[in-house]
Amino acid sequence: MQLWIDRLEAVNRAVGSTVRWLALAMVLLQFAVVVLRYVFGISFIFLNEGVLYMHAALFMAGAGYTLLVDAHVRVDIFYSRRPKRGKAMVDTFGGLLFLLPSMLVLLWFTWPSVRNAWAVLEGPISVGGIPASFLLKSLTPAFCILLILQGLACLLRDLLRLRGEQESA
Repeated sequence: MQLWIDRLEAVNRAVGSTVRWLALAMVLLQFAVVVLRYVFGISFIFLNEGVLYMHAALFMAGAGYTLLVDAHVRVDIFYSRRPKRGKAMVDTFGGLLFLLPSMLVLLWFTWPSVRNAWAVLEGPISVGGIPASFLLKSLTPAFCILLILQGLACLLRDLLRLRGEQESA
């Protein structure tokens, strides 16, 4: 089972180590947009949309990695006081009852929109913008798939903990 966990987590490790560079690129592009606008008095819609695309990609594609490193926000009412086995039980039920079903429902209901956007190669959001809205819309199923993969890895890891085969937190 550990082999499957490692393989599933390898996907989000690779995606996370790649998309994290979008944060730097986004800051640099936003800096360029501000300099162009306020120093030279010119503005380009596609540059502004570039910041939007990078921001969306960073958060949507990075969500699985964030779950991998356990950096998602928790509403901690009773979780922190539980032993490792209790935490594994809470995480198992949370994954089975909330994470996996919600990602499957989101994937199911957004897929037609994404499919249609690809069918017509949907153009820019604004006139003069990036002519690739279909790529932006594709981030939603990518988000779902990456979270499903990481959710399965977490579920398998929690099952190992419940069986007493893994001690690390």
